[in-house]
Amino acid sequence: MPVVSDDDAYVVFETEVEAQKEIVDYAMTRLQQFLDGERDFDDAITVEEYVVPVTVHPDGKFTDEDGNCFGPKVE
Repeated sequence: MPVVSDDDAYVVFETEVEAQKEIVDYAMTRLQQFLDGERDFDDAITVEEYVVPVTVHPDGKFTDEDGNCFGPKVE
């Protein structure tokens, strides 16, 4: 399952394409903000988001391919 995150939360998607579409949607928003004069060019075209496959565990935590653990109550 793919996951995308921001500073506040993680969102797990059913498919890689769903996650990719979310990233594209956010990129399009930033580009429109540039066209509207609300964001500078370099910030608008920089894409720092990426899709990472994860395994979701019954307790709500999930791990990536490197074994890093994320999700609720991870210490």
